[in-house]
Amino acid sequence: MSPFSPRNGIYVAIRPFSTFLGIFSHDIGIDLGTANTLVTVRGRGIVIDEPSVVAIDKVSKRILAIGEEAKRMVGRTPSTIIAVRPLRDGVISDFAVTERMLQHFIRSVHERFGIGIPKPRVVVGIPSGATEVEKRAVHDATLAAGARAAYLIEEPMAAAIGARLPVMNASGSMIVDIGGGTTEVAVIALGGVVVSTSVRAAGDSMDQAIIAYARQVHNLLIGERTAETIKIEAGSAYPLDDEGSIDLRGRDLLTGLPKSVELSTVELRDALSPVTNEIVRAVRATIETTPPELVADLMLHGIAMAGGGALLRGLDRRLAAETRFPVYVADDPLRAVARGCGEALEEAETLQKVQSAVASRKPPRLVSSRR
Repeated sequence: MSPFSPRNGIYVAIRPFSTFLGIFSHDIGIDLGTANTLVTVRGRGIVIDEPSVVAIDKVSKRILAIGEEAKRMVGRTPSTIIAVRPLRDGVISDFAVTERMLQHFIRSVHERFGIGIPKPRVVVGIPSGATEVEKRAVHDATLAAGARAAYLIEEPMAAAIGARLPVMNASGSMIVDIGGGTTEVAVIALGGVVVSTSVRAAGDSMDQAIIAYARQVHNLLIGERTAETIKIEAGSAYPLDDEGSIDLRGRDLLTGLPKSVELSTVELRDALSPVTNEIVRAVRATIETTPPELVADLMLHGIAMAGGGALLRGLDRRLAAETRFPVYVADDPLRAVARGCGEALEEAETLQKVQSAVASRKPPRLVSSRR
């Protein structure tokens, strides 16, 4: 068999000489996200949940920190140290750093659970809109990090499995997975993705929208971490029952001195509206191309939301108002993709039958109105 070939709709790469060593390894599933990387171990659940950030010494190119420790360095490092995010828009932007990060997480798993040689089977979630080059990059990085077999599964499918949707049934299920770099919308039936849409409007875009609003309206310069904190604490996509305000602190672009302004939740909602509008358009575009029989199923079962962006207050109500479908947030939406990857490992039948379009299906439509 080819070392990189489709098997029942899932790309699988196998290193035959590592099969024996795999007897002593822990099989793992990885949600390789733009913002966070989650690792689940077969039979043990999710064991690692850390930011996808790596701190590097610019002179020696040595890795100084990975994960939470590296994220704390963002915006606070001296000139000789850089804190980088090796994934952008859900795909690899720095191959070498991603490889080192994956290697670190795989070794961490085996060190945590005692004796074990790092030659595991690995299921990795990837965006449904990833190109062949991007898929290959994830595959190569996973093998280079020490995996003996690599399975690539589309994130909306993994999220649907993790959200406990009946993906193998004939009735349709719809998932909206809002991650850090991309929003994946998919309608799933009979173990396959029927219709899907991918947009590069998600958590990171929301942070950038807040940064741009602070600059343009208040002449205030803020960083990504501040924008993320403001989004989590006061962001919304639908009018709230109890509107409030939050202090926004940064540097005045006119004087160069520290400055603090009071930002209302209404203002913040307006700042986020270009991104939330694009997510709504992606959902509606997917529904418009869904077969009518499946639309009837969705009217009955509703739309499930997963990913960190699903926690934005009022986004479920906004989608329900725009689509006229019931919309709900899955349990523990941040970990849905990782859970789905883990369950695919646990259930060999699911891993073989699930039809992920990674090798055979046409890429989903890209819906974007921003310039």
